[in-house]
Amino acid sequence: MKADEEYRHDLVDFREGINLTTKERTDIANVLAPLMKQGQSVHQILSSHKEITQSERTIYHYIESGVFKDFGINNFSLKEQVNRKQFKQKYKKRKEPANFEGRKYEDFLRFRSENPETPVTEMDTVYNSPSGPYLQTFIFEKTPFMIGFLHHDKTNESMSGIIDFLQKKPGADLFSKLFSLLLTDRGSEFEKHQMFELDKSGNTRLSIFYCDPMQSSQKPHVENNHNYVRDIIPNRYPIDTLTQEDINLMFSHINSTPRRSLGDRTPYELFCFLYGKTTTNLLGINEISRDDVILKPSLIYSKKQLPVG
Repeated sequence: MKADEEYRHDLVDFREGINLTTKERTDIANVLAPLMKQGQSVHQILSSHKEITQSERTIYHYIESGVFKDFGINNFSLKEQVNRKQFKQKYKKRKEPANFEGRKYEDFLRFRSENPETPVTEMDTVYNSPSGPYLQTFIFEKTPFMIGFLHHDKTNESMSGIIDFLQKKPGADLFSKLFSLLLTDRGSEFEKHQMFELDKSGNTRLSIFYCDPMQSSQKPHVENNHNYVRDIIPNRYPIDTLTQEDINLMFSHINSTPRRSLGDRTPYELFCFLYGKTTTNLLGINEISRDDVILKPSLIYSKKQLPVG
């Protein structure tokens, strides 16, 4: 009787243009459902589960057609179609400080043309409240591997203090490979360039350049990777309940997410290839098994920490 019932279901599926048997549908759904609940995308899942032979486009079509609705998978399960914050053209004009001379984006492009082998590290700040806390982020353009550090103060002293810390922790040689060229925006917390460029002895340790005003697209790698951060720390979620260990855990999961641009390798894998696993340990980042990657707030927030409403 069960086989006969499945056969009738299969006939219906084929008439509806779904090229799956009941068993195939169940097998695929059993892979998709738990991983999508962890915040993984369809592309991410398919890159790790070659037993699913259907194309990414076909899987999207099946989800949108309700093929997997009995397994709790629907359009709202697709992270690519939800939580897209609409851009609002709100500009606040500010006077350009004189100390950006020689460190503007045009100077950055000139520096890169003269020093093409120097790797670029983009730096930015993320926060959910103007009063903080603040998350200082770095992404290494070649990989793209991201790390972040919590701050209670949005000041040059606090942000450059992390540069002091990073210079000491991995050592001078490794620091010069990772942080010799910084590109950031014109936020007030980064504008005292000497505090970033010079160490405590007054020796030059890096070069810093600034994007043009209101041109975040000039540092696209850090901006795009913040989408992963926002999957785990949405705008209305508190940051003051988090610890640096939470931030390291978040970036461990983000860096263990395969990327199409890397041929479905992860930033962690590429970073280890270039700089070694010891370096990732020094930076507080660990590798997460692909099926264990979680890109949702539940990764670092308990139910008691979740915002109401």
